[in-house]
Amino acid sequence: MFASLLAPFRASGAPTEAKASRTAALVALLTTGRPRWTPRDYASLAREGFTRNAIAYRAVRMIGEAAATVPWVLMEAGREHDTHPLLDLLNRPNPRLTRSGLLEAMACHLLVAGNAYVEAVAVEGQLRELHVLRPDRMRVVPGPDGWPEAYDYTLCGRTLRIPQASVVEGAEVPAILHLTAFNPLDDHYGFPPLEAAAQALDLHNAASAWNKALIDNAARPSGALVYGGAGSLTEEQFERLKGELEASFQGATNAGRPLLLEGGLDWRPLSLSPKDMDFEAARNGAAREIALAVGVPPMLLGIPGDNTYANYAEANRALWRQSVVPLMRRMAEGLATWLGPAYGPALELVPDLDQVEALSAERTELWSRIATADYLTDAEKRAAVGWG
Repeated sequence: MFASLLAPFRASGAPTEAKASRTAALVALLTTGRPRWTPRDYASLAREGFTRNAIAYRAVRMIGEAAATVPWVLMEAGREHDTHPLLDLLNRPNPRLTRSGLLEAMACHLLVAGNAYVEAVAVEGQLRELHVLRPDRMRVVPGPDGWPEAYDYTLCGRTLRIPQASVVEGAEVPAILHLTAFNPLDDHYGFPPLEAAAQALDLHNAASAWNKALIDNAARPSGALVYGGAGSLTEEQFERLKGELEASFQGATNAGRPLLLEGGLDWRPLSLSPKDMDFEAARNGAAREIALAVGVPPMLLGIPGDNTYANYAEANRALWRQSVVPLMRRMAEGLATWLGPAYGPALELVPDLDQVEALSAERTELWSRIATADYLTDAEKRAAVGWG
């Protein structure tokens, strides 16, 4: 049908269209495409932001490990418990997990996913074990009133529904503890700090990939080969030329090898200015954004160009005061509110900050001020420093 439609034009002597060969003279144009961002789901953030980015990995581990090292004090009506079944449960949550592992997993899940899930297991009405569940396997099941009435745990295509009924007889202890980071756009799920740094993560990873590609292809010609002879290269000549370039001039082992041109070929180098090639500054800027989103002073991660803090000790103290201590208190309040009804109505878990070496300077300064306060009695001074 198309041949019959074109027949009058061919009969009139109109010139037929000839397609240019891909082996004709080459003009290379460089354009900037649209960026491709990492999806904002948990699996993508964990893969791109935690397992493939050293800055995010170290920042998350630094907060998680710090939060897991501080002991907690169990208080009841102003009295400290040296031994208690709740402390025993937290010190050995299950046969495969220790207290440090429990707290580190909860803290890291909050930073990477914005959600932390812990399951309580009871035997004959008594709490026996605590298990940390992966956030990507959990789904909130809202009830008629909008509050979660159950949680779906999915693994290998199978889904287990865990109702929020009490696992302890005579006490209100739901089966699942769900801790969330503040999320202004969702009623049930928390907002992960790594998601706020997603664009910086992509920029940092892309800059690292670019630098790796430059190392692998250090001697690969960055420009255009222009054929200045009559006509154009044949298909065989083009394939042979392309094969020789890939075999002889690509890769770090061929760095600095001269390019010999013949047969009317001319090399036109294409390059970017030093300002455009300043990927190291872009990587450092992205690394600072990642560190600040997670809550770690950039100085502690060895990122150059950051002089916010006078010294390392001050930056470490800021890490504890601004990131670790608030996270520890949130986890302690969550666990005490969740498990406390099984043991007593007035139980409270408090992080023992006197055991934190990074805050020793603050503690020494406080003791000095209290010691010189002549208007306080000895009992009031003990209460002021937290000794009761």
